[in-house]
Amino acid sequence: WLKYFIASFQLSLTWLHIDFFFVSCASSSYIFKMSEGGGNSSGSEAESSSMPKLIIRGLISNSLAIVLLSGIGWSLQLWRFSLVAVGIQLAVFFLHGLPNRSETFYDLSGSFTHFAVVATALMADTKLRSPRQLFAALVSVVWMTRLGTFLYSRILRDGKDGRFDALKGCWLTFMGAWTVQAVWVLLIQLPVLLLNDRDDVAPLGLFDALFICSWFAGFLCEAAADSQKSAFRDKTENKGKYITTGLWRYSRHPNYFGEILMWTSQAGLASVSALKLQDYSMLAAWLSPAFTALLLLKVTGIPMVEKAGAKKWGDDPMYQHYIENTNAVIPGPPAPQFSQKNKDAAEPLDPSSQPLKQ
Repeated sequence: WLKYFIASFQLSLTWLHIDFFFVSCASSSYIFKMSEGGGNSSGSEAESSSMPKLIIRGLISNSLAIVLLSGIGWSLQLWRFSLVAVGIQLAVFFLHGLPNRSETFYDLSGSFTHFAVVATALMADTKLRSPRQLFAALVSVVWMTRLGTFLYSRILRDGKDGRFDALKGCWLTFMGAWTVQAVWVLLIQLPVLLLNDRDDVAPLGLFDALFICSWFAGFLCEAAADSQKSAFRDKTENKGKYITTGLWRYSRHPNYFGEILMWTSQAGLASVSALKLQDYSMLAAWLSPAFTALLLLKVTGIPMVEKAGAKKWGDDPMYQHYIENTNAVIPGPPAPQFSQKNKDAAEPLDPSSQPLKQ
């Protein structure tokens, strides 16, 4: 399967090079037309400089999505799941997202796509569903239902998702968010899809029990962390403040810890079956927690959240103390109590109060 994945990746790169050729022509033509048009306002100048970048960004995101969907579908024989995922995402985008320039149903459509690919896997022609297969599918539905309703209620409360403000300037860039979500669904659900796409006759054992318990631990951790943060934000006296209570006392991102733990447990279940059946293609399930960790730790999770936090509270000594003394993801000892001594150490020294050097 790795050989097929590499081959499909190379073919998709050829498509990406073609994309770059056309976007270069399109960008040059756009800039030429804007320069001929004059453009007296600063808004027109900003649009003329940003539009080519948005076009390039949109082509890159959509092309990479095609690369990954094709590679996974071809190498692991999961084509129908790739088509289901991207089909639903593009349908919601063209029917509602693009006409209304709206991301309202983005997260909800993601949850529905999760459900659709899992349902498709359960309809596969297998002789008998094992407890391992049924558990993996069932808890995945529970997870997607909780996360989808939580995210949808959040966007209804906030009115919009600020992450999409820059993307909606170009339809191609905006569409990239939806095709990338199709990739996210497919990669995340790999343990469930690989388990349920074949007969699983491997008996349950101790490792299955351990992974099942760890999945529940991760689910409860994520659900509790999200609930605690929502309750904290709902109180008017906490407006403009950051949470350091509950699970957030032991980790700056306990919800991310729960998310990674859940998909690590699902990959572990798939690995137990893979090793017992000697079907090593199922070890590709580890792409799920690996992609989840990469996304949350290095891309859209911690970097974006903590950048926003630093912008709001970066000058607050108590916030600095919390950030410096609390584990980022894995729960650990809470930060020691903040004191006046910590505050004095965090404040910059006044040069006028220091003795002059001779």
